[in-house]
Amino acid sequence: MLFAQVWHFWIALPLVFGAVLFVLATIVGYLNKVVRPKYPPRGRS
Repeated sequence: MLFAQVWHFWIALPLVFGAVLFVLATIVGYLNKVVRPKYPPRGRS
């Protein structure tokens, strides 16, 4: 029974890391594809 608890703990670490990475990648992708084209960079004048 102890092995089952330890195994669940170690399998949870990559799952949580992957979920956090997925959320961050989704936010960054949204900002790049949707928000950034609305505000084009200003030319130097």
